[in-house]
Amino acid sequence: MGIHRMSTIPWGVSLVLGCSGSSPEPHEAISELVAPTQSGDEVASEKRTAPPPVEKPPYDPAAALLDPSLATLAAPKEFTVKLKTTKGDILVDVHREWAPFGADRFYNLVKAGYYNGTAFFRVINGFMAQAGIAGDPKVNEAWRSARIPDDRVLQSNRTGYLSFAATQNPNSRTTQFFINFRHNQQLDGMRFAPFGKARNMEVVNQLYSGYGEGTPRGKGPSQGSIQKEGNAYLKKAFPRLDYILTATIVEAKGL
Repeated sequence: MGIHRMSTIPWGVSLVLGCSGSSPEPHEAISELVAPTQSGDEVASEKRTAPPPVEKPPYDPAAALLDPSLATLAAPKEFTVKLKTTKGDILVDVHREWAPFGADRFYNLVKAGYYNGTAFFRVINGFMAQAGIAGDPKVNEAWRSARIPDDRVLQSNRTGYLSFAATQNPNSRTTQFFINFRHNQQLDGMRFAPFGKARNMEVVNQLYSGYGEGTPRGKGPSQGSIQKEGNAYLKKAFPRLDYILTATIVEAKGL
């Protein structure tokens, strides 16, 4: 929600992940059949119709938050998310064509309210700011293994671009993302596929970075402890961290 376990690479476990379903095919129409009656005097038409389609229940954000199998909405071609943070608002413009799996996952997580109350727990000056481990351990447990396939890297990890964190293993992205402070071109060949771009880098640059790299390489938060204890751990041991207060979709195009 580090790459190579290095302080300069955001893998899911340093970016730790520790931590799609497709819509059912529509029912095929059954053609009209005509059969003779028993007497042979008349021909009656028997119309056989397909059973009514099974309607999906209305999208329930609360249910999707605890069950990733329900969070399978296809994202619009373009949409904008407002991250209201403790340092100010960050607007993120997402382009689905850049990284479809990543854009869909980000869209579903925002719709479900996953990022509300999550911390920027790993902020490395001159590198990136990382967030995306839920403040509620129950939510973390639900999403820990909800991985998505890798996207092709079509955009470079330029300043302000967002990518999902991953482990060294393929197809390991779940919920964690990072915002690049600079052009981290070295990440492009390591499966980090940008899906959006932040407009307000003046806000991103203010995120608290004093704790540095996470354990065991640094003195910052342990991702394993966040997964298990949530924000209770962070508030007690790392009180100066900045948070995403709410994440909302404020504009969408190409629905």
